[in-house]
Amino acid sequence: MAPEFSAQLVWEKFLSSETPRINVFMAVPTIYTKLIDYYDRHFTQPHVQDFIRAVCEEKIRLMVSGSSALPLPVLEKWRSITGHTLLERYGMTEVGMALSSPLATARLPGSVGTPLPGVEVRIVSENPQKDGRPYAIHAEGNERETKVTPGFEEKEGELLVRGSSVFREYWDKPEETKNAFTLDGWFKTGDTAVFKDGGYWIRGRTSLDIIKSGGYKVSALEVERHLLAHPSIADVAVIGVPDMTWGQRVTAVVTLREGFSLTHRELKEWARGVLAPYAVPSELLLVEEIPRNQMGKVNKKDLLRQFYPM
Repeated sequence: MAPEFSAQLVWEKFLSSETPRINVFMAVPTIYTKLIDYYDRHFTQPHVQDFIRAVCEEKIRLMVSGSSALPLPVLEKWRSITGHTLLERYGMTEVGMALSSPLATARLPGSVGTPLPGVEVRIVSENPQKDGRPYAIHAEGNERETKVTPGFEEKEGELLVRGSSVFREYWDKPEETKNAFTLDGWFKTGDTAVFKDGGYWIRGRTSLDIIKSGGYKVSALEVERHLLAHPSIADVAVIGVPDMTWGQRVTAVVTLREGFSLTHRELKEWARGVLAPYAVPSELLLVEEIPRNQMGKVNKKDLLRQFYPM
């Protein structure tokens, strides 16, 4: 364990002849982004890049990304640099690791895979039939298979988890514990998910990352993934800002790459080619840096308070 993160130190460890074979390297997306930035600045010669890829392929068995959504441009760039397709998975303090992409077979970029052994998951929403069932089940799965309810194919809903790894209670908080579980004993993660293409996809925190604008539900994480492919954008956080007309408006908080510029009009024109019209940001805020915590996550409540104080 390094005392603190240093892109230079990590690259030195990767490339040192004294470093033994690395079994697992685990990091959050922000760390991979910073490692890529360091690589782009310091390893520009083709023969050096070829050496780095060869060393990483030979000396590192597995590289994992977690804690927050992995942007597709980061996954693709890291694969081109090191030859490693980052393994994505999903877990929480309350449930441990619940879902994971496969170790040995092909991984689906952006998907967190399927349930791990001993874990059951459901994707649910409010029951539209009101027939006594607590909720409508979109999909239900375990390590062997996932069954999708007819009519709910690729429909988003809240992810529920059940299994021996799920926690029992919040210490000395009986009311919070009660509210954290359904009446039939499933833990409510508070994350919106969808099952498609044979894997589970996390759309974000239901309360913060699902933006309701003009009758549409917009995944902030999906918008962020697309915007990070823009050549001028180094980092982005998408938030839902209260709006009298639309309910919420999609707002992009952006850090630009050094030497680049970007206007809202330019962003909208570019985004129309990759996003649905209702998901195109209606506002652009440029900042020097997007604040993140030690886990590399953005506190979007803080961003809202910072730019839109009540």
